[in-house]
Amino acid sequence: MTVVPPLGATVVEGGVAFAVAARHAEWVEVCVFDAAGHDEVVRVPLAARAGDVHHGVVAGLGAGARYGFRAHGPWAPLDGHRYNPAKLLVDPYATRLDRPFACVPTLLGQHADGTRDERDSARLLPKAIVEPAGVLTMEQAIAARRARRFAAEHTVTYELHVKGFTATHPAMPPALRGTCAGLAHPAAVEHLVQLGVTTVELMPLAAAIDEPHLARAGLTNYWRYSAAAWLAPDPTLAPGGMAEVRAMVATLQAAGLEVLLDVVFNHTGEGDAHGPTITLRGLDNAMYYRLVPGHRDRYVNDTGCGNTVALDRPIPMRLALDALRHWALAAGVDGFRYDLATTLGRRAEGFDAEAPLFAAIQQDPLLRELRHVAEPWDIGPGGHRLGSFAPGWGEWNDAYRDAVRTFWRGAGEGIGALATRVVGSPDLFRGRHRAPSDSVNFVTAHDGFTLADLVSYVHKRNAANAEGNRDGTDDNRSWNHGVEGPTDDPEVREARQRDVRALLATLLCSRGTPMLLMGDELGRTQGGNNNAYAQDNATTWVDWATADDALARFTAGAIAVRQAHQAIHADIWLTRETIHDGLPDVDWRRPDGAPMEQRDWTEGQVRTLTLVLTADDAHGADRVLLALHPGLSPVAVHLPEARPGHRWRLVLESATGLADPDSPTVVESPILTLAPRSVTLLAESPRPGAAATAGTLDTTR
Repeated sequence: MTVVPPLGATVVEGGVAFAVAARHAEWVEVCVFDAAGHDEVVRVPLAARAGDVHHGVVAGLGAGARYGFRAHGPWAPLDGHRYNPAKLLVDPYATRLDRPFACVPTLLGQHADGTRDERDSARLLPKAIVEPAGVLTMEQAIAARRARRFAAEHTVTYELHVKGFTATHPAMPPALRGTCAGLAHPAAVEHLVQLGVTTVELMPLAAAIDEPHLARAGLTNYWRYSAAAWLAPDPTLAPGGMAEVRAMVATLQAAGLEVLLDVVFNHTGEGDAHGPTITLRGLDNAMYYRLVPGHRDRYVNDTGCGNTVALDRPIPMRLALDALRHWALAAGVDGFRYDLATTLGRRAEGFDAEAPLFAAIQQDPLLRELRHVAEPWDIGPGGHRLGSFAPGWGEWNDAYRDAVRTFWRGAGEGIGALATRVVGSPDLFRGRHRAPSDSVNFVTAHDGFTLADLVSYVHKRNAANAEGNRDGTDDNRSWNHGVEGPTDDPEVREARQRDVRALLATLLCSRGTPMLLMGDELGRTQGGNNNAYAQDNATTWVDWATADDALARFTAGAIAVRQAHQAIHADIWLTRETIHDGLPDVDWRRPDGAPMEQRDWTEGQVRTLTLVLTADDAHGADRVLLALHPGLSPVAVHLPEARPGHRWRLVLESATGLADPDSPTVVESPILTLAPRSVTLLAESPRPGAAATAGTLDTTR
């Protein structure tokens, strides 16, 4: 009986075993190159076949060999087949490449008129490098993940781009800037630790290729969402390959941080029919991609990126699963964020929350132990699926983003919507027995304005993307304080800084999992570009020389306040039921101290959102008052009485930049004046001399 090797390249006794899935290919050849990856030295047919898998052993090879595939079959685009043996193909299971991808004309599979382009692409295509097996077993990876797991309620996520975070850091050696090794540098780790985030969500690290229109414009895809080799780190970000990624991940984990990796399985960088032929298209276009029924020369484009991978089919699904396991085993990551995750659950008839890939992840012994976060939308029919994923999966909550922006853009707008979002979006998650932490709350992300730009621009400034300013959303829900863009007016600058602090405080005082965008805590601007995917330059990089250290300290303080108060971060739904000494878990109040009534939510008279939260904690109960005031004038808020033996302390005030869980500022007056456009948090604490009763509430009355 013939033993079929694992897909990809495997070092075996006497050589290297190759295996590649290509159902419709007539035969597949492995092409071996010299040490420089320049000249092809031998071409060997994979003579054995088992179902969809072509395989064979090339004697005399070992780790370090450079190779690619050529696939032979019909050139019949109307039937979905685009075989072109002139095009060298990257192994979908390649774990290391000898160079970055460059989108050059010879990689294109067809001419503009649709005829096959028979120029040989080998010299300009990256070669896969044979590597030995990974360093961790599945059992070791599972044990390591379990040892690092912590409660979801304490998670504070920080989305960052490896190059953007490190490219200009003055404390790093120039050779490390822009790389995974740079992110492992003590200066980078120190910032993350001092900030107090718990989880780093890395934008894609897998090897990617620029889209043809970017190449023609002299631009690059900085975000790297145009994946071309799912298992291989991009050489521009990790010149040292997976070993460099693994060292970075280990360093971050040793500092107490979780590491999530953004993965892009919904589409590939091959794009539409006019894109390059570099891997899946040349191996088996009809098997790996969704094609339009009746028009199989065209691609289903639920992703808006030219193609859609058919992840409900066994071979593409296996590739995605093997890629996840590879990053978990070889790099040691703690979980994944899935770009356009709705696409991952699409069948021919539409989205299915129990689609094959999701079901496989949920039952896999390793993958089910990891953290999973979905971007719950794509542009296909019924593509917005917020709240539809499995319990335990985080979901980027754009409803939270929109409600917070709407509330702060204009006084009195969206108070009811904001109230729902601040307490974890129960309308979206509670009905399916999911936890508040499944809501990944964010105000800004890589896609859109930065926080500084959100309060400085009404209109996007995307001309540098070479698309006539047509790209990027026009629905920014942003404001500029009367001046568009940069200004020297001190009053406008102060107003913008005040709003940035209010937005950060809102995010960090909301139930759910907060996610910060890289550099928002430092005042990073993109000059109004709200779709900076093509800007691998100072537009997107953190400018450490001009970093707002005061804002960073405020952000760190606000995170510390969040972590100190169970009433804020508790991962349970509010019920308004009494939990301690006649106190409900949530009490919505008008500024005059009266309870909120139905008409207060609907008639627009109440412009300040005030709530008192109470939660069980190790000392009996934690009680806080949160007030969000978007008005341009101060407002007086009548405070509820503190519990016997307690008093109110001011622990966060965004207007002044106060954020300190140990703040000594006591509020004895029954009326507190809120500053314009501010977030205020009061916390109950025992009065001096009341320590004996501070941890116990009288529940007998």
